Amino acid sequence: MTTTIESLLDLDSLLTPEDLELRTMVRQFGEQRLRPNVTEWFEAGEVPVRDLAVEIGKLGLLGMHLEGYGCSGSSATAYGLVCEELEAVDSGLRSLVSVQGSLAMFAIHRWGSEEQREQWLPGMAAGEVIGCFGLTEPDFGSNPGGMRTTARRDGSDWILNGSKMWITNASIADVAIVWARAEEGVVGFAVPTTTPGFSAREMTHKMSLRASVTAEFSLDDVRVPDDAKLPGARGLSGPLACLNEARFGIVFGSVGAARDCLEATLDYVGTREVFDKPLSGYQLTQAKIADMAVELAKAQLLALHLGRLKDQGTIKPEQVSVGKLNNVREAIKIARQCRTLLGANGITLEYPVIRHANNLESVLTYEGTSEVHQLVIGEALTGVSAFR
Repeated sequence: MTTTIESLLDLDSLLTPEDLELRTMVRQFGEQRLRPNVTEWFEAGEVPVRDLAVEIGKLGLLGMHLEGYGCSGSSATAYGLVCEELEAVDSGLRSLVSVQGSLAMFAIHRWGSEEQREQWLPGMAAGEVIGCFGLTEPDFGSNPGGMRTTARRDGSDWILNGSKMWITNASIADVAIVWARAEEGVVGFAVPTTTPGFSAREMTHKMSLRASVTAEFSLDDVRVPDDAKLPGARGLSGPLACLNEARFGIVFGSVGAARDCLEATLDYVGTREVFDKPLSGYQLTQAKIADMAVELAKAQLLALHLGRLKDQGTIKPEQVSVGKLNNVREAIKIARQCRTLLGANGITLEYPVIRHANNLESVLTYEGTSEVHQLVIGEALTGVSAFR
């Protein structure tokens, strides 16, 4: 009997029956609803985000790790497993859930007022209201502290000016979480995108995350009332806490992309004949397969360990950085190696490998580049910040 990737280390024995049931449900949704269409969405650079958000909302996956307001309050591990299954189909689809739940909804849930939570979260959990998270700017990505977007008091209102770039779903969002610099430091706002002065345009010509909407938005004297401000957010710790939530999902999600690449490759090498025997029968092929399977299993174990730590409430930012740095780095290596085993077929969308590889180029960069996470880990180990 052939051992599968998932049975190699019997990792399912580390999951609860509830975790396994949830994973099966999301995997079936991916196979039946998403996978038959994702190649077309990727090639066209168009994805029906609003329709998908409602469908995913009905499954209870949007903001699932949050408590109340239509959110199920699931474990962090369960949320991670959902991210893994969605990214096994496509990173862009995991990004939809991650940005909605771990960035936009989390910002309101953690830093918002009770009125803001009641106003926005139930609709967002249902997928009927789309959110985006505006932190990155054209000149400030890894260094968000240098942001130029400003918030100025004007009587009982605030006036926002600036621009944000590489923002998932900004051109279709109903509410934008906007981080800006004010006299008292960095502050956050929940801004309805219908507010005069708010404009967004989709960014095209992407070769990665094509099954995801990426946009930039501008704030031209956008006037919002004081109750649009997120009262609990003080300084950069506000947006950085949100980023840590999103990074956690990537720790699991990247494993899904790598797993899908390896599963597709195992199927391919078992049927592709080279010099009159299956490609899988060659020592060089088996060496590559074995090395990739070992790295994938290690990444899965790391993700599960971090999930347990997060469920215990003891996880630290540098631990999330370890997971994001390692798992994405290994996932993209696996995708590239799988591409070599598929030969010329590896560059076509008939197989998922080149699509995952292209997507992982973005995943490697967003929510903190590899270099940023290396410095986070380095500072934790040495006690010395090397960011400047």
